[in-house]
Amino acid sequence: MAERRSAAAEGLARLSEWADAHLSLLRNLSAAMAVAGALVLARSVRMTTKFTSALDIPVEFVEKNVKLRGTLHHITEKGLEVEHIPISIPFITSIQRKWQSKGLLLVRLAGVELAPSGMAWLQQELKPRQMVWFQLLGRDDLALECLVLVNKGRFLSLCLNEEILRQGLGRTARIEGLHHDSRLYWKLHKRLLRAELRALKKNKGIWKGESYSERIRDRISNNKFVRTLKQFASWLRSSISR
Repeated sequence: MAERRSAAAEGLARLSEWADAHLSLLRNLSAAMAVAGALVLARSVRMTTKFTSALDIPVEFVEKNVKLRGTLHHITEKGLEVEHIPISIPFITSIQRKWQSKGLLLVRLAGVELAPSGMAWLQQELKPRQMVWFQLLGRDDLALECLVLVNKGRFLSLCLNEEILRQGLGRTARIEGLHHDSRLYWKLHKRLLRAELRALKKNKGIWKGESYSERIRDRISNNKFVRTLKQFASWLRSSISR
C-alpha cells in the first residue's frame, strides 16, 4: 500500500515538473483552443442569425453560393418575399431570438425574365408559408439573385428557375451577380437554356403559335448581347461613312 502511494506521489511530482518546464507551451495551447472556440462560436452565430435584409448577409455567403431556407410570404413583380429561417442551435438560438429584428428577404429568380403568365403560375403553384430553399448567386442592392428550389416529395426538389423556362413562362436572361466568364455562370446558363429550348420545341407558353424557326429567330433577335452587337455594327458603319 505504501509502495503504491509512493509511486503515485512520484508520478504526480513528475507531472508537475513537466508542466513547469512546458508552461509556455500549455499557455499557447490554451490560447489556441480559446481562439478556435471563439471562431466556432462566431461561425455558429452567423449561421444561426436570421437575415431580414439582403445587406445583412455576409459577403462570403454570396461568394460561396450558400444555400439558405425560408418560408414564402408574398409573390410580387419584384420577386419572392421570403422570411429567412436560420439553423437552430440550442442556447445560441434562444439568446438571438431576443434581439432579432423582423423583415423579409426579396428573392429573385436568377437568369429568368418572367412573363406575366409566369407570375400567375407561381401564384398558383406556391402556397403561403411554403418552405423554399434559395441558393445565393448574387446581390443587387436590396434583392438577392438566387436559384430557388421547392421540395416535391421526400427526396425530390424542383428548381423554379428551370421550371418557369421549361413551361414557356419566361425567357433566359443574364445571371446577375456571377462573373460572365466564370465556370459556374456558364454551367447554370446552359441548364436554363436547355429548359427554354424544351419549351421552344414543344410550343409551350409564350412560344405557342409560332413555327420553330420563327421562334429561334425571335429568340436570337431579342437577345441583349446580339442587340448590343447590332448597335455597335450600326455605329461603326455610320462612323466609316462620314
